[in-house]
Amino acid sequence: MAEREVQAGRSPWTPMIHLVWSVWVFLTPAMSGGAFGYTQRWALLTLLSYPLFLVLYTVTVFATPRRAYIAAAVMIVDCFVLMPWYPSALSYFVFGCVMLEPRRGRSMARYMALLAGLNVVLIAYALQLGYPWQALVWMPTVTMIIGVMVMSNRVDREHQAGLKLSQDEVRRLAALAERERIGRDLHDLLGHTLSMVALKSDLAGRLIERDTGAAREEIATVSRIARDALSQVRRAVSGIRAAGIAAELASAKLLLETDGVRFDYALADTFSGNALPPAVESALALTVREAATNIQRHARASRAEVVFAVEDGEAVLRIIDDGRGGAIVPGNGLSGMRERVEGVRGRLRVDSGRGRGTRVEVRVPLAANDDRLPPAGPAR
Repeated sequence: MAEREVQAGRSPWTPMIHLVWSVWVFLTPAMSGGAFGYTQRWALLTLLSYPLFLVLYTVTVFATPRRAYIAAAVMIVDCFVLMPWYPSALSYFVFGCVMLEPRRGRSMARYMALLAGLNVVLIAYALQLGYPWQALVWMPTVTMIIGVMVMSNRVDREHQAGLKLSQDEVRRLAALAERERIGRDLHDLLGHTLSMVALKSDLAGRLIERDTGAAREEIATVSRIARDALSQVRRAVSGIRAAGIAAELASAKLLLETDGVRFDYALADTFSGNALPPAVESALALTVREAATNIQRHARASRAEVVFAVEDGEAVLRIIDDGRGGAIVPGNGLSGMRERVEGVRGRLRVDSGRGRGTRVEVRVPLAANDDRLPPAGPAR
């Protein structure tokens, strides 16, 4: 259980908060009265059994699934042993049933059948001991409801962990595809080009003594080939940067639609990535990532939209959702987003009205970032 909390980004001690429900161990005597009230026997049995219960519960949280299952079973056995003298032991039974929750790969139906069987045995045993039926009728309902809630919570957390792994896999595969593509492109492009440069350079070296004019022509050809190769390399690198935005859009779509948020995006034909400086491409892609994360975590939206365009010489990114909106509290995510945008001389605007969703708009002047492109000119 603690391992699942860590995978979800929470403290492994989070499940320990459920110990607050063990307060019923101390409240049961107030409702029982008589020989089962706050007596010396109750105090002694509490002193002996409650520390054992705390140890067993800690084992169910931090131990391996097999040991956790055994510890939960011991809680139930402890309840049956103490019941003739200690009605508070019924709380141990509830905790034991809940902590018997099936781990990954086990059937929910079998778990419910197990809880039903344990409750039948408990009620039969308690009635034989003289417990009033009014004190027992709530046991099956409580154990079943809490068991289903805990199971559903576990399934949801496993789903979230699987979603995170899927997002990481999308990014990993996108990065792998980019590396493979640049390897193929550069091999095909530079292999042929450099062979031609070497051949032409050797030819110019042989001609320079007997035919200076022809040597100059060959050297000019080498210069032209080098410039063409540089231009082609820039286009190849620009295409790889464009795949970065595609990967972020795919990741955002996976993140939001798995969480029940419809996600649409539009990419203008002029916004192909080829004309974008690397820093601008990176800033916009990371803005999409951060905004999608904020929508998934905080917006409670049913729909989100991302629009890319080029307007009046500016790269424009708009991210809109129909979530709950409200006051914007600057945090690490928003601050990092703003810093990245300002780092490419852009402007970030966030509008969010309560009940009217949130609109994020980024405008980055392309001309102001021309100096961030690799310098053009002849190869040296």
